[in-house]
Amino acid sequence: MLQVLYFAQDLADPAVRRRVLMLLAGGARVKLAGFRRDANPLAAIEGIEPIELGTTHDGRFVQRIGAIAKGCFSLRQALRNVERPDVIIARNLDMLAIARKAVSVLGGGDVPIVYECLDIHRLLLRPDIAGKTLRASEAFLGRDARLLITSSPAFVEHYFRPLSGITAPTMMLENKVLELNETMARPLVPAASPPKDGPWRIGWFGALRCRKSLALLSAFSRKMEGRFEIVLRGRPAYSQFDDFEGFVRNEPFMQFHGPYRSPEELSDIYSDVHFTWAIDFFEEGQNSKWLLPNRLYEGCRFGRVPIALRGTETARFLAIRGLGMLLDKAEPEALTALLGSIDSERYIEASGRIATCAADTWIFSRSDCESLVRRLSAVTSAAPPRIAPNLSPTPQNEGGLS
Repeated sequence: MLQVLYFAQDLADPAVRRRVLMLLAGGARVKLAGFRRDANPLAAIEGIEPIELGTTHDGRFVQRIGAIAKGCFSLRQALRNVERPDVIIARNLDMLAIARKAVSVLGGGDVPIVYECLDIHRLLLRPDIAGKTLRASEAFLGRDARLLITSSPAFVEHYFRPLSGITAPTMMLENKVLELNETMARPLVPAASPPKDGPWRIGWFGALRCRKSLALLSAFSRKMEGRFEIVLRGRPAYSQFDDFEGFVRNEPFMQFHGPYRSPEELSDIYSDVHFTWAIDFFEEGQNSKWLLPNRLYEGCRFGRVPIALRGTETARFLAIRGLGMLLDKAEPEALTALLGSIDSERYIEASGRIATCAADTWIFSRSDCESLVRRLSAVTSAAPPRIAPNLSPTPQNEGGLS
């Protein structure tokens, strides 16, 4: 049985919980370690007691560097009861430094490291000396990584291929909905129904970190005078807002219902809305333009119509499949033009197109989990990659689970 040591940048992140559940479902044994940004009991995993290395704070990069340095210093004590793993997964650049230290702490040798990078931090993209230094650090820390896991082709196209020094083969692992008790043969839910009485509802779920989205949805819902309501659920990045909860309280057509457990509560929360807000202006023009967010797959899995911004990877994903509603500009008037004339017939047609997609477009099944663990097992027997002499190679793309 494959023994995985998984280092996470935020033990309270629901996406970390999902990845660990995937590894367990695939047949691996998992030891989880990392840092915590806040308390989130909904991210707890039955049977997994994580090793906490410290606390970090969202948006405070210097503090995070200090916490990582302290974590490296105390790692031997923290891992004293951990057996030597078959593979180490480092989620994000912070954890890549920890993972390399862990190899020496756990007896050295050839323990393969897998680098999982699902967001490209804005500092990595700066053209100045700070950005170049950080990219060089990433290239150094990941110089002998056996595999790079990422979630969007645009990350490879715009960052890993032209800028990053990571030479590892690439595995695409999209942010699909984890469903372990379902068979892929069964159909997805039928097309969603329009409201018989009451307003249309737009759901913005997950990591709520975008001030521009909040302002845009506020202005739009006020402009529509109650024809549309905005439903927010998830974990707000409070560092990005002046007063998130106070703002929402003062909005007549906006509600915030707090965090939720994923994937267990997804069916309930998406059944409460008609549209999925699949737009994110956080780090606008960079990471937010390239990502394929969790909410894209979640909403479509339950037949909810996604709203995306033209020019983004999300819009490209939807346009290829003829799905969703594509917004031309990030303005209330443009959103009004897109949705203001929506009627039952048009909505049923849009939702119905989603229902015709193959289930594995949106769902990660138990067999997919087993395939993931087999791929990780393969890196334990592969020869370590040779280190390239420059910092801008083109990564080899082996495809993977998509």
